[in-house]
Amino acid sequence: MVAAKAVAAVPRPDLLERLAVQTAERAQAQLQRHLRTITHAEGPWVESNGQRLLAFCSNDYLGLAQHPQLIAALKHAADAHGVGSGSAHLICGHHREHAVLEEALAEWTGRERALLFSTGYMANLGVMQALLQRDELCVQDKLNHACLLDGAQLAGATLKRYPHADADAARRQLRSHAESRALLATDGVFSMDGDIAPLRELAELCADEGATLMVDDAHGLGVLGSEGAGSITEAGLSERDVPILMATLGKALGCSGAFVAGSAALIDGLTQFARTYIYTTAMPPALAAAARCAVALARRENWRREKLAHAIQRFRHGATQLGLPLMPSRTAIQPLLLGDAQHALEVSRGLETQGLLAIAIRPPTVPQGQARLRITLSALHEEEHVDRLLQALASLQLAQAPV
Repeated sequence: MVAAKAVAAVPRPDLLERLAVQTAERAQAQLQRHLRTITHAEGPWVESNGQRLLAFCSNDYLGLAQHPQLIAALKHAADAHGVGSGSAHLICGHHREHAVLEEALAEWTGRERALLFSTGYMANLGVMQALLQRDELCVQDKLNHACLLDGAQLAGATLKRYPHADADAARRQLRSHAESRALLATDGVFSMDGDIAPLRELAELCADEGATLMVDDAHGLGVLGSEGAGSITEAGLSERDVPILMATLGKALGCSGAFVAGSAALIDGLTQFARTYIYTTAMPPALAAAARCAVALARRENWRREKLAHAIQRFRHGATQLGLPLMPSRTAIQPLLLGDAQHALEVSRGLETQGLLAIAIRPPTVPQGQARLRITLSALHEEEHVDRLLQALASLQLAQAPV
């Protein structure tokens, strides 16, 4: 028997080495991300690196994250139920606090049922993996949040992206695969631009083309519509028009987690097939109790939305007078388009030296050449806070900056 001839081993490329090279390249391009540790938060103020900063980068749109009633609800439920839920929902982790929160969310958004997820990312992944099969069609706005794009890819769907907010282009994408089951997914409020999707037009084309419409309303819930029920309600649309609603609990509601709301058939199906729901530990029941308190406050305290709207109007009026490169948005997200990534970083640092915190958003989060300062406003901001931000921006002479 002839012995097998030894073959010289070829060195296998190292995964960690490649990652290190990619990280170094990003740092060289001034695109590296860095963690910032917040040591204390009080109202719109935060402390970081020993400096007290007036923050214009929080998603706490209604100012509920530090509300004493939410804190009390969380403490009371923690005393009663402990910290962790103890298990996945479908084993023994589904507590009464989860059930009553789901009921409150369904009633608020005008849906038959709701289902809690640990994060918005997991909710979107779970919905798409449960609904879409390989090579079925998923049509999405080009500026959708990353988790919607990832969800379609995870499902193995055929992903088609249409130019931002272009309903006619979305229709053409649907008609290009007319024989396929199809899901059209869009943000309600776009997280980096702050504008609102053309929901009525999208609902009409989905009805015409036999597609299912899904809206991620993470940045609309609590802020838009009657009682803050979101962008779908503001557009005058129902569950029939938009069968799938996803929204988060960690923005206007000041807590953490997410939910999907829709028909009983949708929720029953997700309970059976959404892997990111089935195979993960349920959120702490104390957090669900705090979120239910936040829902009640958000619904009845309209003054929070009114104060936020006033802050938005004051900022936009002042920015327009200063000739700042303000993007079109009527929501709490007010981006200043600066173009160059390095310039955006310099502007952010310039504000920080004046005691203000507003974060530069750079590629790949936004397209090349569209780096920006993503300013977010809150019901916590007073008029003098907005004026202080405008004065600081004016001192940086951004009106003369090339975009």
